[in-house]
Amino acid sequence: MKLKDILGYKLIETGSFSLTVYHLFTVVIILVSVWIISRLIQRLFLKQEQKGRLELGTSRAIYQIVKYLLWTMAIVFSLDTVGIHLTFLLASSAALMVGLGLGLQQIFQDFTSGITLIIEGSLKVGDIIQTEQGKVGRVKEINLRTSKIETRDNISLIVPNSKLINDVVINWSHHEKKTRFSVEVGVAYGSDMKQVKSALLECAAKHPSIFASPAPIVRFINFGNSSLDMELLFYTNQTFRVEDVKSDLRFAIDAAFRKHQIHIPFPQHDIHIVPPKTTT
Repeated sequence: MKLKDILGYKLIETGSFSLTVYHLFTVVIILVSVWIISRLIQRLFLKQEQKGRLELGTSRAIYQIVKYLLWTMAIVFSLDTVGIHLTFLLASSAALMVGLGLGLQQIFQDFTSGITLIIEGSLKVGDIIQTEQGKVGRVKEINLRTSKIETRDNISLIVPNSKLINDVVINWSHHEKKTRFSVEVGVAYGSDMKQVKSALLECAAKHPSIFASPAPIVRFINFGNSSLDMELLFYTNQTFRVEDVKSDLRFAIDAAFRKHQIHIPFPQHDIHIVPPKTTT
């Protein structure tokens, strides 16, 4: 049997449509070629990241756009190869598309939001964000419909992209890699406030994850009911694990206050007990 006969062998034949071995072989070649090209482009972007020519988030965003464009063209060419023209397909399924559009509005909104995120670059892979619900996590992937967020507990959240577009999202990594945080503590009335300030600044200066510039500062924020309320403000780039930094600071502050005999008061209440009246 000749090669021409093998390639021309009809696998499916219905009316004017026929699928031959040649068509199937061509489709496989197209899809495999696109897969190889996609992998080569991914490696190219990875090399640019390693050389520092592209940021991680920018590189991933560009790669996602290129990948989806390549696969879209591959699908269109594959359909055209087997004789299914896109215009005919859309025209013949117009009613179905309307029904699907009404039922899948949220999915289409997520897709358009994903394209917006990738092109706009307001969120990038590696950014530390906080959602309206108070969840803090690192952006691991930005896909067309959903994004993957890894929380501090190493839990992956699959978030629809429309949520990231429509809701208020705090991006701690958008402009600066270092962010300001604070730890609050109260000291007893009558404490030496200069010594309190010095002890707090010393604790911040000794922590390896806290920047010396901008320098940490101490604020006297309030005269509380039972304490003089202080606030230690500091800058760190450990935004994802900042709760560990705060915990370290609290341990250090407790030890420093014990060393300098600075007391942390607890709320006190005076209770007056009125004896019941006796009847004669």
